[in-house]
Amino acid sequence: MLPYYYSYNEYMTKRFGEKVYKLSLDGGMTCPNRDGTVGTGGCIFCSEGGSGDFAERHTDDIDAQIERAKAQVSKKYRGNKFVAYFQSYTNTYAPVSYLRKIFFKAVNHPEIVALSIATRPDCLGEDVLDLLVELNKIKPVFVELGLQTIHESTAQLINRCYSLPVFDEAVKNLKSLNINVVVHLILGLPHETREMMLESVQYAVDSGADGIKLQLMHILKGTRLEEMYLAGEFRALSLDEYAETVCECLNIIPKNVVIHRLTGDAPKKLLVAPLWSADKKTVLNRINREIAERNGNLSEVSP
Repeated sequence: MLPYYYSYNEYMTKRFGEKVYKLSLDGGMTCPNRDGTVGTGGCIFCSEGGSGDFAERHTDDIDAQIERAKAQVSKKYRGNKFVAYFQSYTNTYAPVSYLRKIFFKAVNHPEIVALSIATRPDCLGEDVLDLLVELNKIKPVFVELGLQTIHESTAQLINRCYSLPVFDEAVKNLKSLNINVVVHLILGLPHETREMMLESVQYAVDSGADGIKLQLMHILKGTRLEEMYLAGEFRALSLDEYAETVCECLNIIPKNVVIHRLTGDAPKKLLVAPLWSADKKTVLNRINREIAERNGNLSEVSP
């Protein structure tokens, strides 16, 4: 791979001295746009698993979840440094007493070197921020915010149920507390042009985010997005379009901002479109080829 962007693996290896593997855990929470607090139904692209389809099944025994997750990755990772990744749903959407119990259990595990918490910007009250500061003093904490887009028309369409200033305030608060901020963006949302996607990327960069996750828009069975897709209301990106868009994103992301993801996985049993995304190796090779072509050095493309 060309030294074109600051990858998550490079960053974590530099920080912890060796490759570190993420363990996807389930904190047993839901979301405020599912339970009626701010909305119902959740984001239209989200499966019943709440974007945590690869996470361990929920149990209050976090140590047991960690051990099962380690067993799952043992064939491809032989190290003993892991990130506890609370991925499913909104992982600060619970009483702080409960969050304290599960997060401290994870962060005090001897093989856990960092904590990664996926959440919504509207679920970061002062009590939660205070807890994150406590945790960050023990081991590094990464807070992953699901922004997806800066465009209000799209945000309403996908049922995000919070406004852009809420995101701005969350990033400002986290950065003031020296907590690492990772912003999730989805490429290929219905009706968005490439220019709109790039505007979202630029906004995330300008916000001061430490890292960015680029996620392909997967259309999953049983979602409102599937209904819209099958009704012909929008089309999915082609592989070439996606690779080209990713490279345009990388062009505007500074080299000190960590790229946590260039694409993403979807459960094959749930994937409706785009079907080419099921072969992640092919997707990454296509992105690498696009990078190489733009750099004028095809000899450096990974086989």
